[in-house]
Amino acid sequence: MNDEARLDAAIARVVNSGNCSGCGACALLDPGLKMEIDAQGFARPIRRDPLQEAVRESSVVNEFRDACPGVGVRAQRPVGSQRHPLLGPVVAVWEAWATDPEIRFAGSSGGTLTALSAWLVETGQASRVVGARANPANARQSVSVRILNRNDAVAAAGSRYAPVSNAAEPTALEPTTAFVGKPCEVSALRALSSSRLGSEEGPILLSFFCAGTPSQYATNRLAASLGVPEDEHIEALRYRGNGWPGAFTIVRSDGSSVATSYDDSWGTHLGPATQWRCKICPDGVGESSDITAADFWRADERGYPAFSDQAGISALIARTARGRDLILRAAAEGVLTLAPMDIDSLAAVQPLQRQRRETLSGRLTGTVVAGGRIPTFRGFGLVRLALPRLRAVYRTAKGAFRRRRAMGRTRLR
Repeated sequence: MNDEARLDAAIARVVNSGNCSGCGACALLDPGLKMEIDAQGFARPIRRDPLQEAVRESSVVNEFRDACPGVGVRAQRPVGSQRHPLLGPVVAVWEAWATDPEIRFAGSSGGTLTALSAWLVETGQASRVVGARANPANARQSVSVRILNRNDAVAAAGSRYAPVSNAAEPTALEPTTAFVGKPCEVSALRALSSSRLGSEEGPILLSFFCAGTPSQYATNRLAASLGVPEDEHIEALRYRGNGWPGAFTIVRSDGSSVATSYDDSWGTHLGPATQWRCKICPDGVGESSDITAADFWRADERGYPAFSDQAGISALIARTARGRDLILRAAAEGVLTLAPMDIDSLAAVQPLQRQRRETLSGRLTGTVVAGGRIPTFRGFGLVRLALPRLRAVYRTAKGAFRRRRAMGRTRLR
């Protein structure tokens, strides 16, 4: 079997098992692969061109197996960090927000990643920032972009709850790049940059807490439910931002807009449409990054967010010494405003991330017993987290078993 056939077979095993996250790392390794939206509305690799000769001469299949989040993910333990059992490695943590009021308002949660992106390129610390924004040709869709200045950063501000494959961007691994992406994208790049460049020589990696990637069709259906059919051209679509938490808002060609709350858009329409790989994710908290941003919700007594419009605040976690130094320098230059916080206070207001990790071993077990294939997750302490809550883990295992069996031979969402 030649290299192209071996790589394609390895990718097919991941996709057909439902374990593809759509991160795009395989397309970064092999430019003959393109990330395209499949019949279920998720980004998946499709071969459009033969394997290039330069790629044939590399160890691309081994690199794929080492980096693909659908094959496995390793928990990170950077030098100088302490490991929190639910939130991963921590060097330092703060409440934070963009000092610039325009950026803070535009961002989904305090605008910290937008502010850092603008600062990194404007000061020459990065030649570009790889991120995502609405597709100019169809704002319902998301596309990867290269941020080269403050205006680009502001245009890309705000969360995008539709498939996009930032790790496929050709410059993602260059040492002068800063990269903003989902935890799965960042874990793939961390693995590749560590093997190719060394952990301190690769791109600056920025991530965020992630609840999963919904189907593209969930966005289309949500827009239609607000009276905007799929064939209507729209000027803009924002999932969040312009205040915290911000509303799902569509601007039509005539300048009018329709909107619904974040609670309704995510809770009713988008969240239930996330892909299967996200439901078995061990790392929704961006462990492999240098810096991770999270919503620092004002919560009720159960830890669930109180969705009232206010100025956004991020929890900003430095995962590495490199990340800590960047945050402190950005604050010293007036880019970020920081306030001290305790990491446990963040865990207390992130019930989804907490519960998912505590019961994930049950979901993985249920999937395997039902005949499914799962990635290898090392170093996350999932069994230890499960032991004090076996009843909840058992319920999770039963639910995963029933879902996997009910799907039969169909591809998992």
